[in-house]
Amino acid sequence: MSTQPPLTQMAHGAGCGCKIAPGVLTEILASMPVPVADPNVLVGNRDMDDAAVYRMDDGTAIVATLDFFTPIVDDPATFGRIAATNAINDVYAMGGTPLLALAVVGYPKDGDLDVLGEILRGGVAAAADHGIGVLGGHSIDDPEPKYGLAVIGRVSPDAVMTNAAGRPGDILVLTKALGTGIAVAAAKASQPGAAHAAAVAQMCVSNRAAAEAAGEVGIRCATDVTGFGLIGHLRELALASGVGAAIRIDKIPPIQGVLELIAEGNLPGAIDRNRAHLEQFVDFDDGVVADARTLLFDPQTSGGLLIACPRADLDHLHDALLARGVRGWPIGQLLPEPAGRIGVISPLTARRAREAPTETRTQS
Repeated sequence: MSTQPPLTQMAHGAGCGCKIAPGVLTEILASMPVPVADPNVLVGNRDMDDAAVYRMDDGTAIVATLDFFTPIVDDPATFGRIAATNAINDVYAMGGTPLLALAVVGYPKDGDLDVLGEILRGGVAAAADHGIGVLGGHSIDDPEPKYGLAVIGRVSPDAVMTNAAGRPGDILVLTKALGTGIAVAAAKASQPGAAHAAAVAQMCVSNRAAAEAAGEVGIRCATDVTGFGLIGHLRELALASGVGAAIRIDKIPPIQGVLELIAEGNLPGAIDRNRAHLEQFVDFDDGVVADARTLLFDPQTSGGLLIACPRADLDHLHDALLARGVRGWPIGQLLPEPAGRIGVISPLTARRAREAPTETRTQS
C-alpha cells in the first residue's frame, strides 16, 4: 500500500481549476509577438479557441491541442482517465476526430511509481476508448503531480467549429451540468458525497457524441466549458463572434447537490480568480441570487460543449443529441450587441419580456 499522501493533497489546485487566472493570461497573451503570417493557419490563439487548426490541403486540416493539470481525484487511474478525456475533448470542440496523443507528466522522483503507472494506464485506457494510442510523451521530476495529453486530430476545413462563428439569434445549448469544481472542493474538505460521485462520472464522459451531433446539424460555433467557467468561455465565444449573450439563470443545470455545497461554503479558489476578472463583463438581474451567480464562475474539468445553434436547427440538434444519449440544455441566446457582454436574467425578467408589446420586446 502506498505511503504517500492522496494525490489531491499533493497539489495546490485541482483539474482545470489550476489554470492561470483569465485576467493574467489575457495580459500575457496580449504582449506576445504577432505570429508569422501563414494562410494555412485556420485557427490560432487570437480568439482563445480550444485547439489550433492548420490546413494541409483543401480537404484536410490538422487539429492540435495540449492540456494537462494537477490531480482532481485521488484514484490515480481515474485521474489519468479524466485528464486524457479532457484533452481529447478539445479536438471534439473544434469538430475534429482525434488521431494520436502524447503524454505530458510531472511526478516526484521519490513518489510511488505504482501510482504513476496507474495514472498513465488510466490515460491510455481513455485514449483507447476513442480509438487512438498514446504514442510517446515527456516526463519531468516535479513534487506536484501533473498529467495530460497533447492530441493531434483531423477535420475538414469546411467543418471546423470555432468561437468566432456565432450569430445573433443563435440559441446557446449546454451539454453537461455545472459544478465539478465545487464538488471536488467539497471532497477535498472531506465531504465527498453524491455530488462528487456524479461529478467524477460526468468528467469521465467525453464530448465525442455531442460533437458528432453538432456536426450532423452543421454547427460551426462551439467551445467546451472548462477552467474559466461558463461565464469565461461564453465571454470568449461572444467576443470572438462580435456579439452579446443573454442566459436564463433558471435554465442553467447544476450537478445535483452542488447548490447545497455552495451554501455550505465549499468553493475552489479559482471561482474568485474567475469572478475577479469576468464579473465586469456581466450584467446580473437583481433576481439572480448569489449562490446561482457563483455557479457560473465555477471552473469545470472535462466540461460539456457550449453550442451556438441557429434557431431553425434547434429541433434537429435536440434530436441528434438525444439519439446519441446526450442531453442538451438551451440556456440562452446570442444577441446583436454589445460584443462580449453577457446578461444573466431571472425568470421574472424573462416573463416580463414575453409579455411586453412586440415593438418594445427584448430577446431573452
